[in-house]
Amino acid sequence: MSVVAEAEKLVLSLSEKDRAELVGKILRSLPMYAEDGGLAEARRRDREMDEDPDSIITMEQLDARLVEHFPFLRN
Repeated sequence: MSVVAEAEKLVLSLSEKDRAELVGKILRSLPMYAEDGGLAEARRRDREMDEDPDSIITMEQLDARLVEHFPFLRN
């Protein structure tokens, strides 16, 4: 079993309160939640899109990719 699958199994066995706390900790570990409120990350991504417009995807494409990688997100 992969590490991610094993972690998912453990996380889903937690109480709702514990899962919510874990989600908060994980989100705060991402660059967009930096002390500057994610401004540096937003500027970096904006530069990337200006430099390579072909890298931009639509919300529909993002949704499809998320569901592809995380099937539990399907409605």
